[in-house]
Amino acid sequence: MMRRLPYGRQLIEDDDIAAVTAVLRSDCLTTGPATTAFEALLAETVAAPHAIACSSGTAALHLAALALGLGPGDKVVVPTLTFLATANAARYVGAEVVFADVDAGTGLLTPATLAEALVRAGDGVKAVFPVHLNGQCCDMAAIAALARSHGLKIVEDACHALGSRQHGQPTGACTFSDMAVFSFHPVKTVAMGEGGALTTRDDALAQALRRLRSHGMTRDPAEFLVPDQAFDAEGQPNPWYYEMAEPGFNYRASDIACALGASQLAKLDRFMAVRTALVAAYDRALAPLAPLVRPLPRRLDCVPSWHVQVVKIDFATAGKSRAQVMRALLAEEILTQVHYLPVHRQPYYRHLSPGLSLPGADGYYQSCLTLPLFVGMEESDVTRVCAALARVLDISP
Repeated sequence: MMRRLPYGRQLIEDDDIAAVTAVLRSDCLTTGPATTAFEALLAETVAAPHAIACSSGTAALHLAALALGLGPGDKVVVPTLTFLATANAARYVGAEVVFADVDAGTGLLTPATLAEALVRAGDGVKAVFPVHLNGQCCDMAAIAALARSHGLKIVEDACHALGSRQHGQPTGACTFSDMAVFSFHPVKTVAMGEGGALTTRDDALAQALRRLRSHGMTRDPAEFLVPDQAFDAEGQPNPWYYEMAEPGFNYRASDIACALGASQLAKLDRFMAVRTALVAAYDRALAPLAPLVRPLPRRLDCVPSWHVQVVKIDFATAGKSRAQVMRALLAEEILTQVHYLPVHRQPYYRHLSPGLSLPGADGYYQSCLTLPLFVGMEESDVTRVCAALARVLDISP
């Protein structure tokens, strides 16, 4: 029987299991020393002063919107080629989403598509959430220059790009942004089961993020607002006391998840090297399938940490629909996916932005297909996938 190849999956090894087991045998299961250790390792990895772990990448995006004070009457520019959570985070706080188009080749937000969205949006835009897609990064220097000229806050959705580098800087260093957001879902390069994190260089934002991820609550006497409740007659903080100046959420990360995350994060370089080698093997194996099948165009200013393996297929010329191709590959135990249906085409957002046309995103979506890519693959698996794709598309060797 052929081995099933999903489009992505985690690699859990004995040391990962040992790290989680150690936490299960400890006194603290949630938001304790393992969480602190994971945050310190992540901050070091991405060269940012602050890393704040939370329960998911979606929670991280929501926390970013909350920490920026976004709300009703505000607008947030989001590229339409992304997962639902990037746009939904703005809606969670009552802000309006302004969808931006993307480059039809890479699927990335560009300075030009951001500029077009800002003109279309008019007044009230307060932030932009650029999305690094598949492992490749947006042109953050140019996007930041344009965004700052309009007074915008910047939150990088880096859920696909842990380990990527641009202009010599790790993604998440926040050189050109206020915050960066990561996901540690099992199909990501580093897995926590479910988990997320934010990085920032801003001390005040870090403090707000830590407060908001835990009900908006603080035990820091320096932050107390009601001294007659907070302190005893000698001016000492009451040992039981905590305050909530504004509502937050229970978005804390568990020590169980963070122990797994830290164990996995220590292997980031190895995991990236395997993925890079597999992508290079795909490039070689896909070359005979051109021009019907092509790898994604590569951004020369980015060293990507590949999250998924996306190819562009001319389905019309092949005379087969994407669904037909996916079903035929599934019959050979090769699972594929589409990243993504442009979010502005979802029913909820169609209602809010009727008639919106974003041709770059539509062009990318019409031709994209995600093939298997995960650390447990071998180069022979890549050969198998590409040979199956050639058969399905009737491409002669």
